[in-house]
Amino acid sequence: MLKAVIFDFDYTLGDSTNGIALSINYALRELGYAPPNISDIKKSIGLSLTETYFTLTSNDDLDEAGQFAKLFKEKADSVMVAHTTLYAGVKNALQMLKDKGRKTAIVTTKFHYRIEQILNKFSLSELIDIIVGAEDVKAEKPDPEGLLWAIEHLDVRNKEVLYVGDSLVDAKTAENAKVDFVAVLTGTKSRDDFKNYNCTYIGEDIADICKYILTLE
Repeated sequence: MLKAVIFDFDYTLGDSTNGIALSINYALRELGYAPPNISDIKKSIGLSLTETYFTLTSNDDLDEAGQFAKLFKEKADSVMVAHTTLYAGVKNALQMLKDKGRKTAIVTTKFHYRIEQILNKFSLSELIDIIVGAEDVKAEKPDPEGLLWAIEHLDVRNKEVLYVGDSLVDAKTAENAKVDFVAVLTGTKSRDDFKNYNCTYIGEDIADICKYILTLE
């Protein structure tokens, strides 16, 4: 029986592209890099800040990656929440899950406090039971640490959980945690991109995902 649904955030529940781009461009400019193409930025969304730096600069300097993360956070603290939008149907979906007695969580590479700020902005705080952000774990996705922590504290078993995400990193995280995965196509990946993963379902958007969840009653 399905008892809990755990979500990624970026490109799953909401879109922070503009805020992320502003923060990345600021950090890279301060480090002497030219701003990357927006399509490359979009492909990096959902990665840890260290992996984002590696991907966008082709540089594996850990010290500079740390500087990048610090500068990114500095800018993000002032722009991210204002430049984040919620996908249509998300609030209704979360309310439906609550009404059905399902527990909910968010496991994301965004900072915990940032997710709290975003949930408060859209009056969603009461619809999410647990948040696991970047500062809550020692190893970020696709390591299963955050997902397993959420499952433990929701007091459910792995087989009673669905993890919903938009990226291959999310799919790998679910696989590593031995949790059923549902892919949503509101990110940068196509249906075909998930062909090598055992997806329980692939939905066009959160409303589509909710229709699927209702069939699991």
